[in-house]
Amino acid sequence: MSRRIITISREYASGGSQIGKMLSEKLGIPCYDREIIGKVAAESGLCEKFIEDKGEYGNKVAIETYFATGMYYNGPSVEDSIWAIQHQVIEELAEKGPCIIVGRCADYILRKRTDVLNVFIHADKKSRVKYLLEELKENVLDPEKYLKELDRRRSTYVQFYTDMKWGDSRQYDISLNTGKIGFDQCVEILAGLYSQD
Repeated sequence: MSRRIITISREYASGGSQIGKMLSEKLGIPCYDREIIGKVAAESGLCEKFIEDKGEYGNKVAIETYFATGMYYNGPSVEDSIWAIQHQVIEELAEKGPCIIVGRCADYILRKRTDVLNVFIHADKKSRVKYLLEELKENVLDPEKYLKELDRRRSTYVQFYTDMKWGDSRQYDISLNTGKIGFDQCVEILAGLYSQD
């Protein structure tokens, strides 16, 4: 089956965004990552920094309260509105033509399509810490604790808005460990899968 769209879900600092860009260049199709944030910000009137955080991590207190008590605020929250706009933007991008979409629960949003290759990118803790500090140049006191917290928040967000368990390899067509096989090899593997009929 021909694949038109690749979705890349990823652990933070595993290189998923970078692989998306590299794959985009190799395949000659657009990669939507931060562009989605800009589109959602334009649609919602909210700033990009707020969208960047709430579009994949949600309202930590509200979501954790829901899982602890089963109760949620009356009416849609700002995060719910962002989710709805993000959902629409991703569907529109998929309709435009072949592309790569990084994060934002695109695998779930496009789950009814048959032309999607769903990918999960991850890496060991040591590789992620190195990427966080050297490539992303984030200045954090405890990198391992920081990554663990981001993973927990992203996992909770995915569980809240979808029926998926973030990081469960059974939900993806392929799961790749950048710490073991490197970015270039990941790109080669995905390019090969994309071009298969």
